[in-house]
Formats: sequence, C-alpha cells, structure tokens
Amino acid sequence: MPTVAQSSTETDWVSRFADDVIAESERRAPGKPVVVASGLSPSGPIHLGNLREVMTPHLVADEIRRRGYEVRHLISWDDYDRYRKVPAGVAGVDESWAEHIGRPLTSVPAPKGSPYPNWAEHFKAAMIASLAELGVEYDGISQTEQYTSGVYREQVLYAMKHRGDIDAILAQYRTKKAPGQKKSQKPVDEAELEAAEGSGAAAEDDGTSSAGYFPYKPYCGNCNKDLTTVTAYEDETTELTYSCTACGFAETVRLSEFNRGKLVWKVDWPMRWAYEGVIFEPSGVDHSSPGSSFQVGGQIVGIFGGEQPIGPMYAFVGISGMAKMSSSRGGVPTPADALKIMEAPLLRWLYARRRPNQSFKIAFDQEIQRLYDEWDKLESKVTDGSALPADAAAYSRAVRTAAGELPRTPRPLPYRTLASVVDITAGHDEQTIRILSDLDPANPLSSLDEVRPRLDRAENWISTQVPAEARTVVRSEPDTELLGSLDDAGRESLRLLLEGLDTHWSLDGLTTLVYGVPKVMAGLEADAKPTPELKAAQRSFFALLYHLLVGKDTGPRLPTLLLAVGADRVRKLLGA
Repeated sequence: MPTVAQSSTETDWVSRFADDVIAESERRAPGKPVVVASGLSPSGPIHLGNLREVMTPHLVADEIRRRGYEVRHLISWDDYDRYRKVPAGVAGVDESWAEHIGRPLTSVPAPKGSPYPNWAEHFKAAMIASLAELGVEYDGISQTEQYTSGVYREQVLYAMKHRGDIDAILAQYRTKKAPGQKKSQKPVDEAELEAAEGSGAAAEDDGTSSAGYFPYKPYCGNCNKDLTTVTAYEDETTELTYSCTACGFAETVRLSEFNRGKLVWKVDWPMRWAYEGVIFEPSGVDHSSPGSSFQVGGQIVGIFGGEQPIGPMYAFVGISGMAKMSSSRGGVPTPADALKIMEAPLLRWLYARRRPNQSFKIAFDQEIQRLYDEWDKLESKVTDGSALPADAAAYSRAVRTAAGELPRTPRPLPYRTLASVVDITAGHDEQTIRILSDLDPANPLSSLDEVRPRLDRAENWISTQVPAEARTVVRSEPDTELLGSLDDAGRESLRLLLEGLDTHWSLDGLTTLVYGVPKVMAGLEADAKPTPELKAAQRSFFALLYHLLVGKDTGPRLPTLLLAVGADRVRKLLGA
C-alpha cells in the first residue's frame, strides 16, 4: 500500500507531504490538477475530531498551491448515507426521529425550527460556515446528488458485473476480528469514542446476503429505507430484484435506469478514489485498522482501474474541559463552538503544528489562556526572527493561505487580560475601554475595534465556559472585619500599595508595585531576586488583596484586577 514517508526528525510535516503528493501526482496524472480529498458525514454535529479529516489535506493542498500548482480539495458530503441513530442532546430532536432510521440523511427532516430542508443540510451548514471562517478552499460534492442524478451509473454497473472479484477480496477479511480496543489499551475518553464512531460507515455491511454477494444497496421504493436485500441480478438486462424487510415491499428494476441506491461503503469509497483520481486522502483510526475500509479499499480500487491515495492515519483530537459541554450538548464540540472562543488562526495552528499521527487537545477550559500565551510568544519570535523553522512554518500556515491573510486582531492584547477585564466588567464597553487604555497609558486604545475579534472571543469564553461560581465579583463595601484584624505589618503593606497607586497606574507599573511591596517589607531592594521566603510573603500579600477586593483567595491577575476596579474604588476597599 502506498504510504507517505514520515519521521520524528522532520522539520515541517506539511512540506514533506506536499513533496510526496506532487511527485505522486506527476507520476499518476502529469499535467492535471493535484486532487486531495476529505469525506464528512452530516449524520449529526460535525465535531472537532472530524475537522482533522479536512485540515490535514487542506494544509497540504494549500502548500501545493503556494508552490504554483493547481489543486482540487474535494470534500465529499456523505449525505446519501443511511440515518443510523438519533443523536443525543440535539435541540429540536426527539425519539420520534427514530422512525427515519435507515433512510438517506437528505430524506430525514431537519431538527424542529431549522431553516434547512433536511437533516443533512442542517448539519452541513454549520460546518460550511466554519470552513469559510478558517479559510479552507474546497469543492463540495453531495453524494445524494451524485447517485440520484446517475453520475456513478457506469461505476455501479461495473461493480455489479465484477461482484465476484470484489467478493473474493472481501472474503479475505471476513473471518478476521473486527477492529477494536485491546484490553491492554488505556480507555479512550469521550472525544475519542465520538471520533472513532465517525459516520459509522466502516461498520456497515459489505453487501453479503443469503442470495449471494451484491455490492449495491437500494433504498426501498415504498418506505425509502435501506433495510433491503437484493435477491437477484441479471448482468445482461441489469434487472435487479430486491425486497424490504422493513415494510415487505419488493420490486424488480432496471439498474441502468435506477438511481435510488448506492454502493456499499467498502466499495463506494475506492470507486470514488478511481473516479476522482484522488492522490492524497488521510483516514481516521476507525478506517485504518486491518480489514477496515481503507485497507480493503486499497485492493478494491484496482478493480475500478485506480490506485489507492497516499495519506496518513490521523490520531484523535481530544477536548480539554469537555465534561461540562458533554452534559449540556450530549456530544463533543464542533468547529463553530471553538470559533466562538478562539480566533481562526489559533484553531488552524493547533492542527498545523502537530503531525497527523500525533493526538492533541483543544482547550475549552482555563488552558485556553495558556494556549493564547504560547501563540503570542510564537508570534513575537516569528517577528524577531528567533522562531525555529518548523514553528515559523506552522505559524505561517495558521495566519494565511495561498489566497491571502486571514482576518486578525489589530492589537492583540493578552487573552487572559481581556478575559479578566470582561469578567470584571460583565462586558460593559465604557468600563472595558477605560481599563484597557490604562494597560498602557502612553498608547491608549481609541476604540474596542482595535482588540476585536479577540475581545469578543474572550467574552464568549467567560460567558459560556466559566461557571457562575468562578466568575469575579468585586466587593461593594470594604471588609471592615478583616481590615480591623490586621497587624501593623499588614496595615503597612496596604499603605505602601496605596501610596504607589498614582505613580504606578499601568499594567507594568502595578505589576512592579504588587510584587515590590513584600520586598520593601522584607528590607530588600526592588530588583531583589526571589527567595522561598519572599515568594511565601508575596503569596500572603496577594491573598490579602484578593480577600479585600473580591472576597476569595484567588482571582484575575492582580495588576489587571486593580486596573479594572479603578483607583478610587481600590482605595475605598483597602481602607484608605
């Protein structure tokens, strides 16, 4: 089976794949556009694990475009797949949708209240919008349209004519144990289970029946379900007879004129490889185990006169902070969910910086703040030329495509700072711009548009991902009991802080001030190096300030919190 060379020492996995794909394309189809492919089933919310199916070939295709080649990135919408089950946690859907199990996804009603004509279009819409925001250029192909318009008629008839050859290949694998989790493996998390399930296509039957082997599955002419069995087929006339176990309906049709059915998955996929001339397509773990669809397809594709695409198996994408979302949504987050709390370049970067066979997690919890810090640090290194080549390449692929730069925040203030500010101000624009302008008084903001869309993403994160009990609420009145219990050292530390507010009223200045007060109290110079004793004194001082300002042991970074509260209110709460 063709593979793409990978090694742990490669500097940029995207360039490596692009080299191999170009070479393979020139060998197979010189002078023609390079074809890469993805497949998505709109059987429910298309989640962040599915996004790797798109981002891996997108990044490779984009690199090839940058080199001046013509590329087609095909996304096959598997909307002619059967409706397998009613997903949990989808608004506007109840158990009555179970009556549609077995019908094409495009024949299932959309959730109640949806503006879209059917189930498939409803779930495709959110992904289409997210791909546009992510800068993914592609050619979408509806498999419903392909099959019902007769585009694949010749391929269907050819598969039926050569069903014995296909059956012989499949027979080699039918006695093998189905892919599954070994006892020695660690348990997968919920995101991995969701991702492994995919569309369920890998688990579908391969066309075997008591009447013989037939790689084609009609949808019933009466109930429109695929619970049908082909009982006879005549090669010369293409007459096909089937019966439906769901409703008892049976009929004989002429397959050369019949468009209400599809090839079974393990034949459908390699047929498309040959039909489209696909050079590169990744596959998930569920499709890559021995005997599964990608492996078997590598042999079946030859029957259609094609070759299996080269491409890696991609690893799972996990979610940090997913448990809370699962309880409310019943599934893992989608790209649209992620794009509400992070900018498109950051989400692209998460997929670009890890080789496909490396798993990673996308943060919906506090980890998103560290992730943004890492991203901003990388941007600084790229700007000053100190970034490693692989890191610089991943950054470049995140912020721009061959078509141009992605939209970005003009003045990207730290995400954690923006989150703290909107947490404290509850999104009040006037207070927000006052606080953010105080971060750097020499260069104040003229408009919140300077910090958008990052500000909006931080506000969405605070409002949707941070529990109410973790939100910051500034005291309305001083804690007189705590203030009255302070010893001389405690009162002196507050006096030093209050005395320095006016001269240190900026983010950097207040940072120096809050860390410096314990140093002065210990008789040290302002630039004294931290010692274990000094760190303990700083922690105690910080805890006192948090209690006096927000009534908790911890909170947003103190310099940001002080700016947000405002100098007059800080004086009041600290007993001045």
